[in-house]
Amino acid sequence: MASVTLASGAKMPLVGFGLWKVDKSTCADTVYNAVKAGYRLFDCAGDYGNEKQSGQGLKKALDEGLIKREEVFITSKLWNTFHAREHVKQLAKKQLEDWGLTYFDLFLIHFPVSLAYVDPAHRYPPEWFGDDGKVYIQNTPIHETWKAMEELVDEGLAKDIGLSNFSGSLILDVLRYATKPISVLQIEHHPYLTQEPLIKLCKDHNIHVTAYSSFGPQSWVELSMTKGATSLLTSNDTINKIANETGKTNAQVLLRWATQRNIAVVPKSNNEGRLIQNLKCDDFSLTEEQIKEISGLNINLRFNNPGEIDPRLAIFA
Repeated sequence: MASVTLASGAKMPLVGFGLWKVDKSTCADTVYNAVKAGYRLFDCAGDYGNEKQSGQGLKKALDEGLIKREEVFITSKLWNTFHAREHVKQLAKKQLEDWGLTYFDLFLIHFPVSLAYVDPAHRYPPEWFGDDGKVYIQNTPIHETWKAMEELVDEGLAKDIGLSNFSGSLILDVLRYATKPISVLQIEHHPYLTQEPLIKLCKDHNIHVTAYSSFGPQSWVELSMTKGATSLLTSNDTINKIANETGKTNAQVLLRWATQRNIAVVPKSNNEGRLIQNLKCDDFSLTEEQIKEISGLNINLRFNNPGEIDPRLAIFA
């Protein structure tokens, strides 16, 4: 399985399974079946609300001897309400307990957004809002959160640490005071939002990139947030053409467009056939011309924008 080597020396697979929007009722079976299908990277977050169920599926696979702990790579993320130094470790430990693990292979700051603390005993995951449906901002600087993230590495709770949904200027700021490497940046990345300058910046600083929402609007259909974009899986002429040229599915083409440039992907599928197809997206190569054609679809269309929740959270302005 193709992989990249992170700052710790650990190898992170280029193709993983994303657990966003996987229902609690099916999550344990989904993880277990994904392990059986060959997945070794699982991408989760406290905000997804399904880490306990994900851990149950992983435990079943471990107990049956399908894999060993060191053969699977688990990514999770710190939510916005836990950015204060005294809360970072508290939540990392809670999330590890939910998973039934002693360490995360990779732990990310989910957003460069600090919100008012919500006690997990009161409501978990807390999402974006207070009990009254309003957004409450907390003035915790990123450098405080990052220092606490570094302590997770020192204590063996995380092998590697990184960022998610950060812009270039914030990455450069973190690099000024970081004493441990930013191993990974996870970003929205698909042909409608290619973010080439940001990806180049990461490569120049030895930060590996993981893409989410690789299928563009498809990830947002259930939330009615496609913004009228043409489906990349069914209706985009360029992707349809290249899929025909390569004899692959549209999904495989979209994933290969990323992995061929050493960008990791974390798609999900509840369909066993597509789940296996996605995992096999790197058994062919696109031509340079095909990669350029796909990249040429960029229209800077972003689906995940906290500024649309509250204008004070316009982190991509």
